[in-house]
Amino acid sequence: FLFSINTVVFVVGGVFLTAISHKMIERIFSGAVTRGRKSRKEGKMSYADFVWFLISEEDKKTATSIEYWFRCMDLDGDGVLSMYELEFFYEEQCQKLENMAIEPLTFEDCLCQMLDLVKPESEGKITLHDLKRCKLSHTFFDTFFNIEKYLDHEQKDPFSVDAETEGQEMSDWEKYAAEEYDILVAEEAANEQYNDGYENAIDPIDHQISNELSLRSEKRHFFEIPNPHSSLGLDEYEYEDDFE
Repeated sequence: FLFSINTVVFVVGGVFLTAISHKMIERIFSGAVTRGRKSRKEGKMSYADFVWFLISEEDKKTATSIEYWFRCMDLDGDGVLSMYELEFFYEEQCQKLENMAIEPLTFEDCLCQMLDLVKPESEGKITLHDLKRCKLSHTFFDTFFNIEKYLDHEQKDPFSVDAETEGQEMSDWEKYAAEEYDILVAEEAANEQYNDGYENAIDPIDHQISNELSLRSEKRHFFEIPNPHSSLGLDEYEYEDDFE
């Protein structure tokens, strides 16, 4: 079973709005984090690759997820994220913000914020080790390729982030799974309630129709051709209504 690029865009971004940038989607299907030739030639990924992608998208705080997105952003595969690579992904974010009538930060200002956030060991370069050491790696990644989650981070109080992370009992993936399960249960309950109401509304009508049919079967029309083998006479036909 294979998933196409359109499937990934639909699942993560919704029908009308793509949360993950097109540059990142193309990078995923370029073979950077997928196995097999079909992802590069046909733009499709296997079920295992899709699960890996979904878990990495919904929880960017784990070591595996950090490695996943680092490999996607490392365009030249040299093991470091350069300023060019960061700007490459940030350009599309700026375009989306402008389309939403939101003035984006300049790349220079954004870069200063991200360097203060990650605090890389080497100046001007961000390594995989730097991101794994950083507690806000999810904020870093969302800034460059997930517009919806980036806006969510911008609306939160920066001073409450550390306290929220330290006191967190459920991972982001567990929260996502719980929310999706609640949605599924609510949809099934709504469908059952609708079906029950539909059956109750139809039952009285069915009962009335069955009664009318039984009455009509008892009353035979005057012009109905009788069965030649029947012993009934014309007096048994009710024909008065036909001449009113």
